[in-house]
Amino acid sequence: MNLNQSNAHNRRLVLASRPKGAPGPENFRMEQTEIPTPANGQVLLRTVFLSLDPYMRGRMSDAPSYAEPVQIGEVMVGGTVNRVVESRLEGFAAGDWVLSYTCGWQDYALSDGTMLVNLGKSPAQPSLALGILGMPGFTAYMGLMDIGAPKQGETLVVASATGPVGATVGQIGKLKGCHVVGVAGGAEKCRFAVEELGFDACIDHYAEDFAAQLAAACPKGIDIYYENVGGKVLDGVLPLLNTSARIPVCGLISQYNATELPAGPDRLGQLMGLILVKRLKVQGFIIFDDYGHRYDEFYQEMSRWYAEGIIKYREQVVDGLEQAPDAFAGMLEGKNFGKLVVRVGNDD
Repeated sequence: MNLNQSNAHNRRLVLASRPKGAPGPENFRMEQTEIPTPANGQVLLRTVFLSLDPYMRGRMSDAPSYAEPVQIGEVMVGGTVNRVVESRLEGFAAGDWVLSYTCGWQDYALSDGTMLVNLGKSPAQPSLALGILGMPGFTAYMGLMDIGAPKQGETLVVASATGPVGATVGQIGKLKGCHVVGVAGGAEKCRFAVEELGFDACIDHYAEDFAAQLAAACPKGIDIYYENVGGKVLDGVLPLLNTSARIPVCGLISQYNATELPAGPDRLGQLMGLILVKRLKVQGFIIFDDYGHRYDEFYQEMSRWYAEGIIKYREQVVDGLEQAPDAFAGMLEGKNFGKLVVRVGNDD
């Protein structure tokens, strides 16, 4: 087995500048460095798969947030699935597949074992650790089950319904007996949500009469709104919320590239009034900070659901580390279809 790539250098994509609005190629820089050598207590990792996720846009900004920003000149952050090239750390051996949250957008990296999970010698589909069995699946499961608390017969609306989080939320909602309405961008994604994922309905947020279509799909109002998007979708949801509705706030992707407040009236007063009058529960969460201690619970349940075909999962793979900036920008515009993963290196 050849665990080294043919190139003799480490390619790394670093943050070249902070974007104003949508990120572009000019905000990244490809560098080459020597492949590092592990010291005692370290492993050398070679990246095979890189996860692209919306939260990375926040890390490109230096605005206050729940995590430190990527500094100019630093490697972009991101979850990766890697092979161990050389190990001087107990519990890891050459050839092991691992899940890492410290390597980021590069071919090779050293690790001291922090946020490193051994996936064994031959996982059936290693990239699942970045999707349905990893952070997105975990986020979907805990946000819905703990904050959303779905009950038989309730109506669940989930934004970004064919993304890795939204698709999983909707399918779990169906398992729990909910009437599930998705929101997605375009007829193909909406068809997929209904015909492949089993949603009861899916509304195209590009439709001019989006709010009216959403209302028609939710004749009993909305009991749970799983928030991934914000903006126009939230505007359509608010008038339909039932008393004691729950809103797990996972993300607000429609706002990540915004440089100013949206046009129109101030919606804050309306939202605060609804929270009071309807006794809404609105709760944001950061998955590993808030629920890291419950990962095993999620993994056992989701592994079984996926193995038995109860939960379906779609992955979109882009080949080449150099493609990551364009793929990332496209994801923020909704151009991806399923969990977006970059194949950085060979599997063998």
